[in-house]
Amino acid sequence: MQLPLGYFSFHSKAFINYQLNRCYSLGYARKQDLENAGKQLRTLGDAYTVFRRFSDEARGEGRLKNAASYLRLAEFFLDPADSNKGAVYEEYVQLFDEAFLDEDYVRLGVPYGESNLHCLHFPPRKQEVKGYLLAIGGFDSLIEEFFCFWKYFAEAGYHVLAFEGPGQGGTLRKHGLVFDHDYEKPVAAVLDHFNIDRASLIGISMGGYWAIRAAAFEKRIRRVIAFPPVYDWMELTNNFNRSLVGRMMKMPGFMNFSIRLKMMSGLLKHAVNQARYISGGKEPIDAVRWMLGMNKEHLHSWEVDQDVFLATGENDAFQPPLLLQKQEAALSLARSVTTRVFRKDEHADQHCQIGNVQLALDTINNWLERFPEDTEPRIPKAGSYNEEA
Repeated sequence: MQLPLGYFSFHSKAFINYQLNRCYSLGYARKQDLENAGKQLRTLGDAYTVFRRFSDEARGEGRLKNAASYLRLAEFFLDPADSNKGAVYEEYVQLFDEAFLDEDYVRLGVPYGESNLHCLHFPPRKQEVKGYLLAIGGFDSLIEEFFCFWKYFAEAGYHVLAFEGPGQGGTLRKHGLVFDHDYEKPVAAVLDHFNIDRASLIGISMGGYWAIRAAAFEKRIRRVIAFPPVYDWMELTNNFNRSLVGRMMKMPGFMNFSIRLKMMSGLLKHAVNQARYISGGKEPIDAVRWMLGMNKEHLHSWEVDQDVFLATGENDAFQPPLLLQKQEAALSLARSVTTRVFRKDEHADQHCQIGNVQLALDTINNWLERFPEDTEPRIPKAGSYNEEA
């Protein structure tokens, strides 16, 4: 499997441009389609109509994998308050399964309380089975859109169990479970259901936070990959702003008013609405509470004693290198900590290495090879290892 190389100027607005590049870098979109879509997109409000049209055109031409990728973009940009949101998601999943009918994966439900977690199992595609790799996406992602990740690691010899925790994908849309930052609970549910006594865990984007949190409490996880780490959003600002946010959170009426004023911006409106949707929040302040819930105290980095891999891009606009540095320093008891900051000259400096996902996957796989699953406890190693390009 060889994924596309390069980060392109599909749109003048950075957020929209990133989403179009993400679609392209994950391997199932045509560059010319995204170039044309970028010319037609003026605001986030246009996105659903534009990508629905591109999806329908691709489907009519028998390009089902393209059609599924574009329908995912349409669903992503559709306001959660839109009554069609659930139907479009169901249509996407059906189209995805039709498009990838020749691929080896199984849809599963993992019992979770009185409900289920949405899960895909990719069996290993090599005779030498290397173990289990649990995988989670971030924020409002769907596990289907990271298909190239799961296929890659299955081809490397892993049983890949990609699942959506509470608040994500089908777990939210079909089972109504809203977000819970205590990610050791869904991780434990997957391990229990499949009777797994040791596994690796990868968290993509905000999933990097939940992967570290899960590893702190769930010791059947032996290796953890935060791609990239979050650590604590408030570490990106100064003491004055942290204090200001703390005071404003005690004035919910004023906070809601302030956020609504700023939600005139399409990007902030999209982010706040998505956060409320996945967390079950009603007011704008609920989205802020959810974001602030991802903090260094709740993370329990000091209880992580596994091998850890931290990666980010030097120009990551969402989870920049400072958060990696903070997370690395906080992993005081980790058996080992490996860090990797991907660069612009590698076409991998953006969030989640969009532009060169292939390099990121190869780097993570090489790290897994260097740190095979242990059979006996090992002596903790001091310091960290920074892998060279």
